[in-house]
Amino acid sequence: MAEDTGTSARWRVPVKQVVAKCAAAVVVAVLAAASTGDVQRLLLAGVAAAGLAALALRDLLAPVRVAADREGVTVVAGYAGHRRVPWAEVTAIRVDERRRLLLHTRILEIETATGLHLFSGFDLGADVHDVAEALYRLRPHDAHR
Repeated sequence: MAEDTGTSARWRVPVKQVVAKCAAAVVVAVLAAASTGDVQRLLLAGVAAAGLAALALRDLLAPVRVAADREGVTVVAGYAGHRRVPWAEVTAIRVDERRRLLLHTRILEIETATGLHLFSGFDLGADVHDVAEALYRLRPHDAHR
């Protein structure tokens, strides 16, 4: 979901996706609790529930994955932190598209002097091409390398 004011924009994980992850974690946890007689099933369901809960918690703690304004871009970093990057340190903004078998993936890449930040449409709640175009519009022309 994009929040665009013309001079700043934010892209966040859609609320429906967070709710779905939370619900899936609860369902799998209930399955784990119901599997007390089968140790392997209990372990597998417990690990799956914990993983889903960790993903949902990240979405709750850091729902905004990318934010940008005329000064720079802020990206999620680590589990739930954020990193502010001035436009002068952004070396490239591009969309990587790959087709394999029946899958078509699109990833937004924001390359900085110190790293590469990758975001899917699921992270941003928007098409990655649209996000890339909005970032190009927000980036001052003198910051392009």
